[in-house]
Amino acid sequence: MANFLKVFVFLLLFAPLTSYGHKPNQSYIYLRVYEKDGIEGRFEINYVDINKILGTNFDKKASYSEYEPYIEQLQKYFLLHTSFNSTYGDHKISYTDAVKHDVGLGSFLKLNFKLQNSLKVPDELEVEYSGIFEKDDTHRGFLLIEYNWKGGVINNEAMISLSFTPNDTKETLSLTETSVWNGFIAMIQQGVWHIWIGLDHILFLLALILPSVVRRWNDPSVQNYNGSKMDVDKSSFITWDWFPVEKFKPAFLYIVKVVTFFTIAHTITLSLASLQIINLPSRFVESIIALSIGLAAYHNIRPIFKGRDWIIAFVFGLFHGFGFASVLSDLGLTSEFLTLSLLGFNIGVELGQLVIIFMIFPILFFMRKLKLYPKVLVYGSILLIIISLYWFVERAFDVNLLVEDYLRKEGFKLAQFLGLR
Repeated sequence: MANFLKVFVFLLLFAPLTSYGHKPNQSYIYLRVYEKDGIEGRFEINYVDINKILGTNFDKKASYSEYEPYIEQLQKYFLLHTSFNSTYGDHKISYTDAVKHDVGLGSFLKLNFKLQNSLKVPDELEVEYSGIFEKDDTHRGFLLIEYNWKGGVINNEAMISLSFTPNDTKETLSLTETSVWNGFIAMIQQGVWHIWIGLDHILFLLALILPSVVRRWNDPSVQNYNGSKMDVDKSSFITWDWFPVEKFKPAFLYIVKVVTFFTIAHTITLSLASLQIINLPSRFVESIIALSIGLAAYHNIRPIFKGRDWIIAFVFGLFHGFGFASVLSDLGLTSEFLTLSLLGFNIGVELGQLVIIFMIFPILFFMRKLKLYPKVLVYGSILLIIISLYWFVERAFDVNLLVEDYLRKEGFKLAQFLGLR
């Protein structure tokens, strides 16, 4: 049980601070399968293996300009050591460009390519790969399907499909396990995941949820759940002009309604942005999203729209939708199955939000009659305002105030102290 709690605490507090990184002594082939545009891919090779291939002496801080004179030589090397074939014949590699990529263990080069003769996607690909094996027999090569919508694979960087060793350089990749349903379910999963890892979206939801279990005694819009004015003895009010709601279900349904307005709003702008009808600058959108947390929290202290929390959820949900659009762009989605992608992603976001509500609301409902709760509400909202302003300044003025770097550093120290790293 103790180990489980350690893992849970680590995932909750420190997982967002870690980043994906390639392991040394390994090279990678990533493939992206499109129904209409065929198959694209890339090789990813770290600086250590580049030195083995070229006899160079790059270090992990090598810049693109240092690699650039050798890129054509590297491309030719992997052409000689890689092949793709299917029942449709030979799928030759056609290079497009090269990009330097930095991860925790140092710099990687990405050699991007397209597979010729792949507009009609084959059921199987026979892949042969022997890169770097003659230089290092302990080296391993891996092939991953990064994107295959009908295969239910979106932005995969972890699930390996094929592995290659010096004694096993030829493998067969199956592409037959595909259906529209797989892609739709994968987009729902992406929606759930991206609301869970989007700390700014979660804090905005938290600002909306905090006041859901209490009401202001002097708010003229406050009514009981039978529709008549509440008849409550003022002497029984909790301090700071708040009193607790009496019933779980009406309060819960109310916050679900508020959050659903948030979903409706971001669905509208996510669709408009994905269809290239309206596009706003990312810096502007991210700044407004940061500011939305503070304004929603300020509304808890001094109401902006009395009794109409859904207005805040809807108005700022429009900007959060543009933020989600950048997520879909990062996933590399094209126009194929765009309607189903948008539908699945939005369903996933709504489900992710409901899970957050299911986790937080019962705890708040249990706490609502404690004299401490109004202070939790007010001081919690003040903390959210501070975080909001911090993010707003960073995003609006494109500066790093270093607070997050400090917290990350201290977080790793705490993780080490707890034996989590």
